[in-house]
Amino acid sequence: MSQTVDRALSILPLLAEGPANLEQVASRLGVHKSTALRLLRTLHEHGIVYRQPDQRYRLGARLFALAQQAVENLDVREIAHPHLVALNEKCGHTVHLAVYEENEVLYIDKVESRYPVRMYSRIGKPVAITVAAVAKLLLADLPEPERRALAEKLDYPLYTSRSTPHATAFLAELAKVREQGWATDLGGHEESINCVGAPIRGADGRVVAAMSVSAPNVVVTADELLTLLPLVRRTADTISREYSGTAIPHSPTGPVQEA
Repeated sequence: MSQTVDRALSILPLLAEGPANLEQVASRLGVHKSTALRLLRTLHEHGIVYRQPDQRYRLGARLFALAQQAVENLDVREIAHPHLVALNEKCGHTVHLAVYEENEVLYIDKVESRYPVRMYSRIGKPVAITVAAVAKLLLADLPEPERRALAEKLDYPLYTSRSTPHATAFLAELAKVREQGWATDLGGHEESINCVGAPIRGADGRVVAAMSVSAPNVVVTADELLTLLPLVRRTADTISREYSGTAIPHSPTGPVQEA
């Protein structure tokens, strides 16, 4: 039975390359054509493959429907939460998870710091979009025209002297974040709060969420917080692999430069 399942599944990568006839399928599997035909008929009955009028087989619509349904039912928060908790246990600082929806970046999960000084962020609350590390990560992944159009529509409140002042500066920062694959907010929203974040990616490589570690200056300095970047990135990579079901390349962990 396991050999039959293995052979049936081996047909799918072949057909992903393009339509193939019975002889080609049998040759790829290393089986007699009658065995290949039996496997193809079973897959055809379930809509996983489709037989074209020219008698070649291709992937069926049912397979794409199942894939789409699986993606829609993935809950990035559910997958990420135990990893966020583990990260919090290692570093002790506040950990956030955020997504981009309808022109807003929203926190969808938070694990509180073990230290007495707490942050006022709340699950479901919009993020300060022009300064927050998670917002930079999510917006940096947008296509360039969409990124530019959004940047030009935003207001740029000067929360602190380190806040992003205007669209030109914001676009430059997003370009840097897009290139390096991580982001910070070092006193951009609150003078005393620093934050470092990394993206969570889906199977197509697009950013589906962003996570961050935040801490006040009275607990750790900005430089001390930046030393956690490799750990944050490894956590984000782990969540990405689990969420997408694919092997996402590990993020580099070389010297950290402020973003």
